[in-house]
Amino acid sequence: MKFNITIKNLTTVEEIPHYWQQQDFITLLEQFNFPDANTVKPENLREMLHMAITDFEPNEAAEIVLTYKLAERLNEGQIAQISNDMLQDKVSEEYPEIDLHYDLFNINQLLYKAFNGKFPNTKATVVDFSMVPAADFDQEITKEIVLKSLYKGISDRNLIKRLFPEKMSTEKEFVEADAIIWELNKKDSTDYTLITSEYWLNKEDFVAAEFEGECLLPEENDEDDS
Repeated sequence: MKFNITIKNLTTVEEIPHYWQQQDFITLLEQFNFPDANTVKPENLREMLHMAITDFEPNEAAEIVLTYKLAERLNEGQIAQISNDMLQDKVSEEYPEIDLHYDLFNINQLLYKAFNGKFPNTKATVVDFSMVPAADFDQEITKEIVLKSLYKGISDRNLIKRLFPEKMSTEKEFVEADAIIWELNKKDSTDYTLITSEYWLNKEDFVAAEFEGECLLPEENDEDDS
């Protein structure tokens, strides 16, 4: 399937505003031994959490936040390792399990701001774009469809294109797309916003603002996931 794609706007951000909810801040304040966390005014929760976090050593604080968000995915040893590694490395870009990058990014940025830069700064890319099908297309636009369709519009230097050239340009299933694109939001029938790591996609990666994208999808009965 072919799409006419227009990149309407691209911005780089240091946080994703809606990731952390009010209840997250209250629960984390309790984790950091802050008294009466549920009585703090909503507009003060983030500031109070930053203060509570900095009462701990950076790696200890990281371990608490990692445990809160990722205890179901990581064991204690992994969490301890990451809590130390993320003081030096951009773990949200380098961790081998890319489906954890979204959470690791948001955890890192919370700690980065609380500790005033003691953690490496990482960034995300927000792309506003339109996808107009060249013919009737009644399927839902998925993250896989978007990434496959972007193939012709991004530079050969782009990391996604270098790591997954076949999955982007052929019928092979591209399961990693769900982890590479963190959020895909539909605004209307043709307009979308995607959020991903700057590590995966940035402004310099696009070679054109308008281009024709082609998405080759796997057959429904194709069991080859390689």
